[in-house]
Amino acid sequence: MTSTRSTSAPEPPAHEASAPEPPAHEPPAHDPPGHAASAREARVHASSPPGGSDVPPAGPADDAPSGPADGARASATSPPRNGLASPAALALVTLALLVLVPYAHPSLWRLRLLTPLPEGKGLVVVPAPAPTASVGETTLVTETTEQAELRQPEEVALPAAAVELMPAAVASEGKPPRPIEDPSGKAMTPFFRALAAVERKAPGSIARITYFGDSIVASDFVTATLRRKLQKRFGDAGHGFMLMANAWPGYFHNDVVRFAGPGWQVSRVVGPFAKDGLYGLGGVSFRSQGAGVFSRFATAETGTYGRAVSRFAVDYLKHPEGGRMEVKIDGETREMIDTRADQAASAIATYEVPDGPHALEVRAHGPGVRAFGVWMERDTPGVVLDAIGIQGCRIRFLDKSDDAHFAEQLRARSPSLTVFQYGMNESEDGELFPLDQVESTMKAVLDQVRAALPESSCLLVGPMDRADKKGEVYRSRPVIPKLAAIQRRVAAQVGCGYFDTFGAMGGSGSMGIWVQRGLGGADLAHPSGAGAEVIGRWLYLALMEAYEGWKASAARP
Repeated sequence: MTSTRSTSAPEPPAHEASAPEPPAHEPPAHDPPGHAASAREARVHASSPPGGSDVPPAGPADDAPSGPADGARASATSPPRNGLASPAALALVTLALLVLVPYAHPSLWRLRLLTPLPEGKGLVVVPAPAPTASVGETTLVTETTEQAELRQPEEVALPAAAVELMPAAVASEGKPPRPIEDPSGKAMTPFFRALAAVERKAPGSIARITYFGDSIVASDFVTATLRRKLQKRFGDAGHGFMLMANAWPGYFHNDVVRFAGPGWQVSRVVGPFAKDGLYGLGGVSFRSQGAGVFSRFATAETGTYGRAVSRFAVDYLKHPEGGRMEVKIDGETREMIDTRADQAASAIATYEVPDGPHALEVRAHGPGVRAFGVWMERDTPGVVLDAIGIQGCRIRFLDKSDDAHFAEQLRARSPSLTVFQYGMNESEDGELFPLDQVESTMKAVLDQVRAALPESSCLLVGPMDRADKKGEVYRSRPVIPKLAAIQRRVAAQVGCGYFDTFGAMGGSGSMGIWVQRGLGGADLAHPSGAGAEVIGRWLYLALMEAYEGWKASAARP
């Protein structure tokens, strides 16, 4: 989306608080993790002592005066001293010359000490920070593999110390610690209508959720728990959207099998940027370097969820430099697609299969194939949740996409609910990126999403607490409650619901407690696996509480 980009303040460097991941090349001044420049060691050079003295050197000892007469004789024959030739006088002359020299040449005007500098000018010119990202691509050199170590178990046992943190009503009665806030009373209605249709098992009904976020969502934390709980109650209608390959090492999806070979070139909304601003739904454009580059997606081989699919969709780009792309299903060629076209345009190839276990492969037969991702769904009533996590992302970076293209991608998915969970990286910025612009850019993005999906619900999930540790003391970052207040305010303005994660955790000081009880990550910013399970469960409980309330009010005459 290009029309709302703000240039009034430089972006602070971006730092994805998570992770032991290589820095993504991010937007000017945003992005790659690690936004503090390395400190340079200051070196102090000792000055040499003064080289002259106004006392003449003493002669040999046998020539030294030996008495009063000799002293008087020496005084009478010594030349008179010239005060203007003394080192002190020479220093004054040098200083005067240094003050006057800048007046001899216009280029030295900033060094003139006797003339006030113009308003707003400084003696030292500090250049604008160089952009840390540019238009271009980076190569994915590692394979996308199963990464079993990132898998979230279907049942997560909370640490004993963490159980004590759970409010009694949450633990015993299944009540959320915070409700879904909806001042309008109708922000969630489209989603609840879709859930009601699914609950009635209406043919063709799907309650689709498109869930945007930063690194927490990129690893399918929180979203895996929410997806599973909704599918357990309402039915499994498919896994949803996935990127073509791991655009970051920590990118992961539960309950599905994914593999991709090396050789994809990527542009991302966090940099390096695509010149045309076309990133698909997931904020990443993939381009094949040559023949043989491939990605594979399959149903889960173990567990309860994701075991069947009845429809694959490949989201790709037709464009003037396009190449040929082969689509295989269960090892058999289904279609050979020529992606070359006179004008760039999004395209979606859909493939129906008998409901059950299947695998799809996309293989480039040359350079120039551009693809965005694949989604998997079923022809059965239920819930689908697209986890669209972007490492290092702030919500305003969604505005890097071309407006019309992003709106087209949203409409192609047609979600009943769009969710936005950001704040992790905004908290890394602190207030280097002005908070009033955090608010205005957030609202601009949400306004565009609302315009593209006027019949869809939207929900903002507030930031987690975040702490710094000095010695044994944990202190919450002061910007966190400010970010939470901004998100709550913007949600009300654009007609979205809001879930107060910060308040649910316990407010200021809670991250330190979460870390000590096994719910917070060692970086004091992310949840642990158990903490992600807790937040996902809270979101589910809050949504179900609001849903039951909506059903009760709809049933009243």
